[in-house]
Amino acid sequence: MPAEPDNKKDKQASAAQAREVIDVFHEISTLLNADLDRQTLSICISLIENGVNPEALASVVKELRKDAEETKREIQLGNQ
Repeated sequence: MPAEPDNKKDKQASAAQAREVIDVFHEISTLLNADLDRQTLSICISLIENGVNPEALASVVKELRKDAEETKREIQLGNQ
């Protein structure tokens, strides 16, 4: 039974490290005006850790943003 407290401490330390990593990436994202929130960064990091090509992921994010902007413009034009 003594292994449980160490396991709990390990999980807490791991979670704290993950938060620190996300915080650092969020600061970098802010400095680069990438406009990615912590949740989005976390998802992107997880995808990259699981083998997604970072350049391909960046292209998809750019394309999704472009599509979102076009949709917003179309909605605004339709409401006028």
